[in-house]
Amino acid sequence: MRRSASLKHLLIYGLSGPIIALNVWLLSLVFKYFQHPITIVSIAAILAFLLNYPVQFFKRARITHTQAVIVVLLFALTVVVILVITLVPMLIEQANLLSKTISNWLDNSSTNLKHIEALIRQRRLPIDMEVVTNQINANIQNLVQPLASGAFGFAGTLLSGILNLVLVVVLAFYMLLYGDRVWLGLVSLLPPNIRIPLTASLRLNFQNFFLSQLLLGLFMVVTLTPIFMILRVRFDLLFAIVIGIGELIPFVGATLAIGLVTLLVLLQNWWLAVQVALAAILLQQVKDNLLAPKLLGDFIGLNPIWIFIAILMGFEIAGLLGTLVSVPIAGTIKGTFDALRSGQSGEFVSPFTFTYESDFDEDSKI
Repeated sequence: MRRSASLKHLLIYGLSGPIIALNVWLLSLVFKYFQHPITIVSIAAILAFLLNYPVQFFKRARITHTQAVIVVLLFALTVVVILVITLVPMLIEQANLLSKTISNWLDNSSTNLKHIEALIRQRRLPIDMEVVTNQINANIQNLVQPLASGAFGFAGTLLSGILNLVLVVVLAFYMLLYGDRVWLGLVSLLPPNIRIPLTASLRLNFQNFFLSQLLLGLFMVVTLTPIFMILRVRFDLLFAIVIGIGELIPFVGATLAIGLVTLLVLLQNWWLAVQVALAAILLQQVKDNLLAPKLLGDFIGLNPIWIFIAILMGFEIAGLLGTLVSVPIAGTIKGTFDALRSGQSGEFVSPFTFTYESDFDEDSKI
């Protein structure tokens, strides 16, 4: 009996690997084929997750759910319009200027490296700085090119961007209004012991994760921008926002963004690069040790190794979007399995809104 049981487990574990690999491959194909609609729906769902909190806040003023959603969306659109009018032109200008001046920085760095190469030859050290120089320049150009092309692409496809923004806002509006009913219809196909923990884990991971990461990224942008201005760093706002966006990817995103910014500043001035790196790392430590534990807590509960694996798999399947949603998806899966193993159950609450049947009745009358 023991031998047959062990063979059964071995067979299950042996087949699970190819099945998982096949599913990952199929997901990547599906995403590539439906990339645009999946991206629109995912961004709208994340926006609906985040807008839940202000919607519930306004509902405390004894207004209907529909009225609260309209007020929150109008306020959010006003903030977006203000940011687009004030910050986006500055970012485009700095990105364009960066793409034009990067060649001069590379020439200056090549000159400095040639001096180092001359010293190495004098001391007869077995180091070929020409290979190092070419490799560094190639890596920097590969890193900066997407940034510059993204700025030009935004300027050139502004109409498409506005259309996508309208689609996201409209879809998020309907998700906030009717997301409960749609989600209930989808998960009603699952058994109750899976439906309830899955919904609770999804709401906990996605809402808390993205809200916390956005607040942490905003902290980095708000604190680094004046510091970079005091240090007289060129492209201060652009570099601070790059680090803030990197914060959306946990563990590795901010570190990679700080490394990229430090490398770019190093092409201008090595001492300035040291100051930039020290300031960014210091604020990162403040964020990780003081702010992140209070905001994030332990709601994901994933081992860092599994987080790295989830990020790599998400990037392989869906690129940047997959990287952003991989960690909350992994946390949702883990939270669901933990709840199933522990036998915990609770009340069904939709991940899109915290509404109850009375809200549905009230909205249906409008």
